[in-house]
Amino acid sequence: MKKYVSLAVVIVMVLMLLVACSSNTGAETPASEAPASEAPASEAPAEDAAPPASEAPAEGGGEEATKDNSEYTIVMVAKHEGISWFDDMRIGVDEFAAATGVNAYQIAPEGGDPAKQVQMVEDLIAQNVDAICVVPNDAQSMAPVLQKARDQGIVVIGHEAPDILDSLDYDMEAFPNEEHGIRFGEQLAEAMGGEGQYASMVGMLTMVPHMVWWEGCVNYLKENYPDMECITAEPLEDLNDNQVAYDKAVEILKANPDLKGFTDSAASGSGIAQALKERNRDDIALVSTAVPLQAGEYIREGYMDAGMAWRPADAGYVTCEIALRMLKGEPIEAGMSFDKDGYANMRLEGNMLLADAPLVFTQDNIDDYNF
Repeated sequence: MKKYVSLAVVIVMVLMLLVACSSNTGAETPASEAPASEAPASEAPAEDAAPPASEAPAEGGGEEATKDNSEYTIVMVAKHEGISWFDDMRIGVDEFAAATGVNAYQIAPEGGDPAKQVQMVEDLIAQNVDAICVVPNDAQSMAPVLQKARDQGIVVIGHEAPDILDSLDYDMEAFPNEEHGIRFGEQLAEAMGGEGQYASMVGMLTMVPHMVWWEGCVNYLKENYPDMECITAEPLEDLNDNQVAYDKAVEILKANPDLKGFTDSAASGSGIAQALKERNRDDIALVSTAVPLQAGEYIREGYMDAGMAWRPADAGYVTCEIALRMLKGEPIEAGMSFDKDGYANMRLEGNMLLADAPLVFTQDNIDDYNF
């Protein structure tokens, strides 16, 4: 009996061996030995399939570029709450928000206090907003906190901040400031007939563009109109406030009865114009930064000869758009254009973007503007 069992076991083993050999005869090469050109089915990419989302290149570059516009927060920190210039800039920021879907808005300190403006930026850093746009009252005091924002990964775009370029990603200027100073001088010389004494104001001595315009004006007049004299060794500060400008104009007029003209780099020349109107002194020239809806009456009546400007709303819009392009990883480069008058084919000098958007309001064209 044991003999038959042993024989059966042997037969079974032989049959199993024959089946195994048969299954390998003519078989395909195992996956582990497949040639490199024929990857296993589990590793072969599906025809026309896109790479996994985690590996797909982000449009514009960077992880941030995958965010929807509505997920970005861009804040414009303007100089001064409640004055016409920055009321108009807010219109542009709001327009940008509506057009792009970005959570964009404007804030500014009451009274234009530089310390309050710095604190506003500190608060935005704590909120970890995506981008801060700023028109500084005192750029040098603002520079450290702006650098802090950049160190935290927040995009920082300046406007009227050409002296702190190292603390900004980019600064956007509506025009070369030196050229604008010459425009001030040309307009004042024409209004004064090329001779006489004039006095000057700026918003604050710390507002570098204001100072560049004043210096450019004075130097141009010294070189081209030697019979014109600036009686203020440095410009007086009106704090971007019409009432302050009015009060200082009254003092200057009392002390200088032969005065023939004023300049004001700030959009506070309406205060000076009011002082001239009350005294019926349309013979005294005034060239000032101005917003048409505020200064138009004085220009029409001859108490302001030229209003110097660029559209604040457009500057607010474009500054925010530069920030958004950066957030999306798009290149910031010379020749870039925006859908605002004067902001096409912009120049790039270092990290300063220069537009060509100056405006000069006179009796001949003041009715063409409604901001």
